[in-house]
Amino acid sequence: MKLWVDGGLHDADTARVSVLDHGLTVGDGIFETLKAEHGRPFALDLHLDRLTRSARGLGLPDPDLDEVRRACAAVLDANPMPLGRLRITYTGGLSPLGSDRGDTGPTLIVALGETTHRPDTTAVITVPWTRNERGALTGLKTTSYAENVVALAKAHEQGASEALFANTVGQLCEGTGSNVFVVLDGQPHTPPLASGCLAGITRALTVEWTGAQETDLPMEVLETAEEIFLTSTLRDVQAVHRVDGRDLPGAPGPVTAKAMRVFAERAAQM
Repeated sequence: MKLWVDGGLHDADTARVSVLDHGLTVGDGIFETLKAEHGRPFALDLHLDRLTRSARGLGLPDPDLDEVRRACAAVLDANPMPLGRLRITYTGGLSPLGSDRGDTGPTLIVALGETTHRPDTTAVITVPWTRNERGALTGLKTTSYAENVVALAKAHEQGASEALFANTVGQLCEGTGSNVFVVLDGQPHTPPLASGCLAGITRALTVEWTGAQETDLPMEVLETAEEIFLTSTLRDVQAVHRVDGRDLPGAPGPVTAKAMRVFAERAAQM
């Protein structure tokens, strides 16, 4: 396996980042994850736009997108596989211990891992922890992911693949690495960005291609929604067949099945 680290390809077992990198010591970094099929990254430009937005939100220099593209192409070419998870990581770089950044410049890492297609349906749980819709990192895809690690571990303990968060005012927000949609009266709805959720690339395409509405939703909507589905770069559109103790028989329902079909057709044309 070949990885890109700060300007070139390296073997995975010899690639190195300093133990004083700010991404490691304080989680001062951002990232993007893309699906790559047979060496072709999906929606790369959209992901790079969000990488830049996240960098600006965190106060990092804008990434050199030409270099990021070169790095992605090199990693994909060096590691051929049918379906991969392409990960771009961009951190505050070598810095003194503590929250102050150093002046050596950011670190760029691009890696690729093989993955498989997700099943059409999955189980999810809700967790008691909340997203802060008014926090400094709200809407940014940062490497400060520890609360997602904790919540996802809880989901796995309960036989689920995802955990859903409310925000601080009890509204439905998002999953650890996905956006959530519910179907009410035959119409798909998803929380607005003001809820604190990440502006998912797959979420945005699904809203555009299905006519889903952005709606403030109470967490209790999960108890009554006709259908529930998740979106993310590796899930695409995935139906939910169980949320906590509630089964949704027949998943994917008709609205979700249509969204899955429309997304697959439109994505193939990009």
